[in-house]
Amino acid sequence: MSIRLRRLGIALALFLLLIGGAGAGVYFWLLADLPSLDHLGRNLVAPSNKVYDRYGRLLFEMPAAGGGSHTPVPLEEIPLALRQATIAVEDASFYQNPGVDFWGILRALWINLTQGGIRAGGSTITQQVVRNLVLSPAERSEQTLRRKLREAILAWQMTQRYSKDEILEIYLNETYYGNMAYGVEAAARAYFGKSMADLDLAECALLAGLPQAPARYNPLEHLEAARARQAVVLDLMVRHGYISAEEARLAKEERLHFAAAPFPIRAPHFVMYVRNFLEETLGLERLERGGLNIYTTLDLDMNETARDLVRYRLARLAECNGQRELCPPGGHNVRNAALVALDPSTGEILAMLGSPDYFSARIDGAVNATTALRQPGSAIKPITYAAAFEGGKMTPATVVYDLRTAYVTERGIPYVPFNYDLRFRGPVRLREALASSYNLVAIKVLDTIGMETMLNLARRLGINTLDDPGLGLAVTLGDGEVRLLDLTAAYAAFANGGRRVYPLAVRRVEDASGNVLWSAPPAVGERVLDERVAYLITDILSDDLARIPTFGEGSVLQLSRPAAVKTGTTYDFHDNWTVGYTPDLVVGVWAGNADGEPMHQVTGVSGAAPIWHDFMETVLRGRPVQEFRRPAGLVEVEVCALSGLLPNPDCPHRVRELFLAGTEPHETCPMHQRIAIDRATGLRATPDTPPERVVERVYTVFPPEAQDWAAEQGIPQPPPAPAGEGQLLAWSGGKEPPLVMTGPDQGATYRLDRSLPRSSQRIRVGARPGTGATLLEVTLMLDGRPLARFQKPPYQVYWPLEPGPHTFWAEGRNEHGETVRSPEVHIWVTE
Repeated sequence: MSIRLRRLGIALALFLLLIGGAGAGVYFWLLADLPSLDHLGRNLVAPSNKVYDRYGRLLFEMPAAGGGSHTPVPLEEIPLALRQATIAVEDASFYQNPGVDFWGILRALWINLTQGGIRAGGSTITQQVVRNLVLSPAERSEQTLRRKLREAILAWQMTQRYSKDEILEIYLNETYYGNMAYGVEAAARAYFGKSMADLDLAECALLAGLPQAPARYNPLEHLEAARARQAVVLDLMVRHGYISAEEARLAKEERLHFAAAPFPIRAPHFVMYVRNFLEETLGLERLERGGLNIYTTLDLDMNETARDLVRYRLARLAECNGQRELCPPGGHNVRNAALVALDPSTGEILAMLGSPDYFSARIDGAVNATTALRQPGSAIKPITYAAAFEGGKMTPATVVYDLRTAYVTERGIPYVPFNYDLRFRGPVRLREALASSYNLVAIKVLDTIGMETMLNLARRLGINTLDDPGLGLAVTLGDGEVRLLDLTAAYAAFANGGRRVYPLAVRRVEDASGNVLWSAPPAVGERVLDERVAYLITDILSDDLARIPTFGEGSVLQLSRPAAVKTGTTYDFHDNWTVGYTPDLVVGVWAGNADGEPMHQVTGVSGAAPIWHDFMETVLRGRPVQEFRRPAGLVEVEVCALSGLLPNPDCPHRVRELFLAGTEPHETCPMHQRIAIDRATGLRATPDTPPERVVERVYTVFPPEAQDWAAEQGIPQPPPAPAGEGQLLAWSGGKEPPLVMTGPDQGATYRLDRSLPRSSQRIRVGARPGTGATLLEVTLMLDGRPLARFQKPPYQVYWPLEPGPHTFWAEGRNEHGETVRSPEVHIWVTE
């Protein structure tokens, strides 16, 4: 019996020893060195991070953790909306939980166990205070279960020592909100240039959404992401009963104005761009430890030149370029402009000016317009043309007819693109169409190659913001949003022979001992565009003769050295752009208003282009002139200037054009024709015409779709060939029917205005021959009955609107006596 008791005692002792050992293990693993809450806020201020330009000039001493802008305020002075927004988005049960959200932790543990590693949070406001102010910098960056448990224990202890209001006050005063601002007072001044006491609901909601990812949601760099996060905060405030749905809606629609309280800094937009980049690359924790030397790509002299020129040109626009007697208050209403300059061979950012005054609230100066999403207007067109040339089906000599054309959108609404000056120019070679920025031709080119072809090239060049499924053909006119930095980098690929450019801001980062912590990878990547196509775009954009029809001779787009350039202006003058380059420098300029207010009659050539021109001439002064290098694989061929084909003996105007080898034309121009005319009748000569009455004349013969345009221009057309007899024919498909309706537009809806006489509410009904067709007679049909009959163009009539659905088509008789019919057009007239 004693032996059994002895064994039982030994077993019990071993069990107790095991339990004690496990407990000791847990204690030493979890609790032995647990920080004391007495350490709250006692972390030493780390040395600052120093940011230098490419020549070693100091741009800014970037404060480390706790060393940024920081002004603690009592909780009762913090707007209620900001407190409520913070609780709604960060810790909805803040006032009820014991510092730890157990359900949140269990949910996080489940996700972590099923996905591996520590991936999900579940942190309360109290836990975030512990992590940021009690744990050491090394431990707070750990992604381990041990850290999460220690954080939860400390959070529970904190709720035993501090009231909930005290914890919330600590959080709101110590949390990092990005842009080097710690606490809500500093954040209000960093983003809005005012005290947090003056913030409204919309501004409070935006700030409350920042702590989760300050760099990602920084409204000065990523406004769309910040507004989306703001909407999440407002929706949560509605869910938890802090505000009504109507208050949330009004806050989401409110236009925000951004500014920053002044502090000593050079190239502030660039420095903040670098700061955000390093937060994402090295992590906020490493930045907050400080002691970094950050060597950037910026040329400070170049950046300050950009700032001075932008301010000068904006001042000139404010006084209507010196025409003060005709100038309304505010001039052209252009308050803002931005510029970015890149080295196309390295991708290095040489200048980045996000606005003329970072600290001006009047112009939302703290917003970095080089990274903001804006519509590019025609500045996007070179990508469309590059995609067309890349496929080999179109060339700079391809002729497209610039004639009124209606497209039906996916919603069944007719879309009629117009050129800037509302003129149509008939046959146009693509060289002139791109250089002179004709809108309708760009639409036709995109329609020919397909949108995905163009968007695929845009993505390869680094533009990834045009994937909205709602975008249509007008994307080639700028009906999408891009960043100035991304578009400038895309143009850099044209300058460097088709290689992708990744804009580079930082060359290397060293610690205080000179150890390299990070160095830049190559910023010029793989070839994404045939270098021959890149050269064709460059050759067109640097062709001063080809742009004369729109911009005239000696425009501001011409430099004292070879340079390629394109402008862009958006609808209603919201944005205008100029992006251009030499072989060694690519520069993009945007002008407009950060809040989207339209300018007054300012285009890319009058707003952004003078800034581009002055900057290029100034910074390139003294540098050797460089020519664009023509790559192998291009051939130069003489073509007819009107048809783009090989000239026949009667072609009066000829030009030399470049082609990808194998795409040059082999057909002869059919447009200039020598036709025998009976001078007595003015008709074509026949075998019976006496020889003395026959005279040969050279005519420019346009295809049927352009004959109305030719007549409007006063261009003589040859008399028709003698008519023959034939049979009834209907169009059965193919490229184009033999007869085409030119109005009204398919699917159009018209509304009668009761305040106007019915007789004055008319629309044009018209038709034209299809490609290759010659018509002797055309009849316009309405709902099965003849509307008008014509023996010569133009085939059009004005019809008074009548309520109801209507169907139009045209019937014609060709030179062989055959009857042809157009496709039907359906419209609706409502009262």
